Amino acid sequence: MQVTETLSEGLKHEFQISVPAADLDAKADAKLVDLKDKVRLNGFRPGKVPVAHLKKIYGKSVMAETIDQTIRDTNTQIFTERGFRLATEPKVTMPNEEKEVEKILSGQSDLTYTVAIEVVPPITLADFKSFSVEKPVADVTDADVDEAIKRVADGNRSYTAKADGAKAESGDRVTVNFKGTIDGTPFDGGTGEGIQVAIGSNTFIPGFEDQLIGISAGETRTLKVTFPKNYLNDKLAGKDAEFETTATAVEAPQDVTIDDEFAKTLGLESLDKLKQVMRDRLAGEFNTATRQRVKRALLDKLDETHKFDAPPSLVDEEFNLMWNSIKAEMDSSGKTFADENTTEEKAREEYRGIADRRVRLGLVLSEIGEKNKITVTDDEVSRAVIERARSMPGREKEVWDFYRNNAQALAQLRAPIYEDKVVDFILELANVTEKKVSKEELFKDDEADKAA
Repeated sequence: MQVTETLSEGLKHEFQISVPAADLDAKADAKLVDLKDKVRLNGFRPGKVPVAHLKKIYGKSVMAETIDQTIRDTNTQIFTERGFRLATEPKVTMPNEEKEVEKILSGQSDLTYTVAIEVVPPITLADFKSFSVEKPVADVTDADVDEAIKRVADGNRSYTAKADGAKAESGDRVTVNFKGTIDGTPFDGGTGEGIQVAIGSNTFIPGFEDQLIGISAGETRTLKVTFPKNYLNDKLAGKDAEFETTATAVEAPQDVTIDDEFAKTLGLESLDKLKQVMRDRLAGEFNTATRQRVKRALLDKLDETHKFDAPPSLVDEEFNLMWNSIKAEMDSSGKTFADENTTEEKAREEYRGIADRRVRLGLVLSEIGEKNKITVTDDEVSRAVIERARSMPGREKEVWDFYRNNAQALAQLRAPIYEDKVVDFILELANVTEKKVSKEELFKDDEADKAA
């Protein structure tokens, strides 16, 4: 076998490999000898079929299998000897002329092919003990608890019918029947009866709720609205519509007294118990936000300390995924780059930078995990599947079966678990200091979210 490196530019390499026909023939003959004891042919006793006869019948197919296995084994040997970690699948180029292929399959010609690869560069890991990471921590205050309970109370308030002839106001609930049309023609999903609309809840098409202000029970109005450009139903998105709407009831919200009795309507024995449940829930949300901020800061530190050329094909792949999503979102919403105070060229440059960062961080986290033997167990993945199933009540078996029969979906569950375990490993070594912050500071938006 002869191996010649024909290209070495950055992370790209290409090799030309030549395998003698005699070597392939010997391997194919060995396969045929093994096949001799397994094949059953009319006129021959088991194990007594001559190899020459088998070669006449199965020679080309066995040689094709031999070539495929030889290429895989040879490539693995080449990459291992040179210490290459592949960024993408090798691209193998084989002879394609019919006569040449026929000679190779019949053992009359050497196999010569090329393999092009892109490799992961060597990554020198930083000293994680030198990392300093700030951990923002916010306390759950009594005011936070009271505000959260009030939101629950508002969502559970009752409504009472207003007097005959009373007009609907913002905050009232109006029960309506409606028939929708576009250009005078009814459309699927445009009819409803006994639909309750809380004015000001912003749960209906923009403009629908506002036009119910002032309506009274028994009154009919024609509401004119425009479906959002990013509406889920493409056939309706961006279309102007009219809804002939009749109010059948107008109700006013009732004040909710937040006390032990209210807590009991939620299945809790007292207001104190409700406050404790709400405090625990908020503490969980605060802890999640703290974790996200710490992880973001750590990823920023890893980005700063690990600068290297990322494999271009991986960056291209990541960029294309993001860019296609961005373009689809903009097309559905009708927005342009000018609306975002930028140009397509600048946006491309920005998102390519984000793609490069994501690829490099992914490689760094993988390197850390491999060198420190960090793994994700099947039990951990199973627990993640169970949690996902629990989040969709009534569809637990459907979710479970989906992941059990979908290796790619399981891999997508495994990836964030692996990443979090690597992050935890680094944080154990780093110097982490707590900093008290307000709730607003903890939950503030951050541009770094896009790049993390």
